[in-house]
Amino acid sequence: MAIKVKETGFGVWKIVVAVIAVAVVLGCIGFAVVLSDRNGVDIDGSISVEIPEGSGSSAVAQILEDNGAIKYPTVFKLESRLGGYDGQYQPGMITVSDGMSYGDILNALVTSDRDTVKVVIPEGYEITQIATALHDAGLPGADEFMDALDPSLYNYRFLENLPDREVKLEGYLFPATYEIPVTYTGQEIVDLMLKTFDNMFTEEYYNRASELGMTVDEIVTMASIVERETNSDSERAKVAGVFYNRKNSGMKLQSCATVQYVLGERKPVLSIADTQIDSPYNTYVYAGLPIGPICNPGEECIKAALYPEETDAYYFCLSKSGEHIFSRTYEEHVAAMESNDLTMNVDSSALENEDSMK
Repeated sequence: MAIKVKETGFGVWKIVVAVIAVAVVLGCIGFAVVLSDRNGVDIDGSISVEIPEGSGSSAVAQILEDNGAIKYPTVFKLESRLGGYDGQYQPGMITVSDGMSYGDILNALVTSDRDTVKVVIPEGYEITQIATALHDAGLPGADEFMDALDPSLYNYRFLENLPDREVKLEGYLFPATYEIPVTYTGQEIVDLMLKTFDNMFTEEYYNRASELGMTVDEIVTMASIVERETNSDSERAKVAGVFYNRKNSGMKLQSCATVQYVLGERKPVLSIADTQIDSPYNTYVYAGLPIGPICNPGEECIKAALYPEETDAYYFCLSKSGEHIFSRTYEEHVAAMESNDLTMNVDSSALENEDSMK
């Protein structure tokens, strides 16, 4: 009996040793793969990501992984800790290029002078204004910017099947504060802004657009109108609701902002001739949404277009306090304007729809 126990024990030990040996081999292989990636990041070209102020190693590792810059965040955090990089990260834009090691990335993260230019793109800027901002910032790539606005140069889901229009990327160059490397070409600058939009427009937003029976382009177009009609956080969803009401009832949107886009200037009061300009962007002439966005909206206006406030209002005008007054009928709208000593302007009157609203 003792001999059998001894033999059985010996057999168990052989199995244990074999398992350990296999684990060691697999571990070595896995470590070699990680080490290979760590010492030479394998990406297509370069990736630029924004590092918020106060970010720790865990947050930075997550940002880099989410943007496809690294594959092994645990290894990154370990190297950061062992190398004394923790707590030394500098905020701003970092560019990760093909072949960089994790050590190279960490060195870039703690370097305050990254040879970049800070460019602020406000919400509601048009592409021509963005081009001017890039030029004023002194970026060499600004000279190539307008020539890099061909959607076929980029591979993003939201750029599929865009309508045929002169400036197809209007609406998708996401407004933000960018730290742009001085070495970036015009195409790399455009791609950086498109990538920022791509990161912002989540799967939830795609699903919500489908629920509304709208394309992403239609959502961004509605958002761009809201962006140009109000700068009030509390009003955006309601302004969107007003335009959805007009659209769904068969009224023309009659947004002054769309005519201003055609004119290329911000006239406070439009003339009758202005509203009669034949352009697919002119919502006084053509029903429904314009052919494309009239500016590059921020996320809050995109949310408003996706989740408009339910309202029975069809009109709005500015009050003396600077807030909008919303009205259900044309008569209420006229009274609101008179009570605020406002001159009837073409944008808010929606004259041709007066009879349908009585």
